Amino acid sequence: MTVPRALLADFAPRDAEREPVLISLDEFEGLFTTFQHTAYRLETRRRYLSDEQSETYRQFTAGQAPEWDLETPWCRSRREQSALGKRFERVRIMDNPPTPGQRYLLNNSQRNGMVGEDIRYLWRADAERLGLPEEDAWLFDSRFIALLHFDSDDDLTHVELISDPVRVARACQERDAAWHYAVPHREFGAQVPSDM
Repeated sequence: MTVPRALLADFAPRDAEREPVLISLDEFEGLFTTFQHTAYRLETRRRYLSDEQSETYRQFTAGQAPEWDLETPWCRSRREQSALGKRFERVRIMDNPPTPGQRYLLNNSQRNGMVGEDIRYLWRADAERLGLPEEDAWLFDSRFIALLHFDSDDDLTHVELISDPVRVARACQERDAAWHYAVPHREFGAQVPSDM
């Protein structure tokens, strides 16, 4: 099982009448080392407060090349897990025209790629035509969803685990459609005008 032992008692299919299974942000981070084969994210938001609070975001918005540190614990963990044969995949949705936060993440895709993530892009209009959800979420091992909840300032507040087989199966179908139509970040970046 890919879920930390402390969560197993609460991790069972739930009906709409039951309380959601919420986990701490630390428990959420632990999922990135305990999953077995694939961690896929659909990234739908126009901005993330955590990005805007970073030095690399300040550099990017000032017109400088961000100085990506590939030795952070996050980067080392991604490399270690990728070396074990695990896959990290993301499909990012981008508006037309892109927001500053979306442009920053397109630049950030280079760093993520260097540590083992495969990132692809879809224009929001295409995502809507495909019927993709508007929520940000990770799908782990095609077995459970970690639905990300944000506040009005676009700050991550909590994570909800979803194991309902119907919802997981739908998320797998959405992932397959998104992945099929999404464009690798380098190719997509060539389509995006460089002006802010």
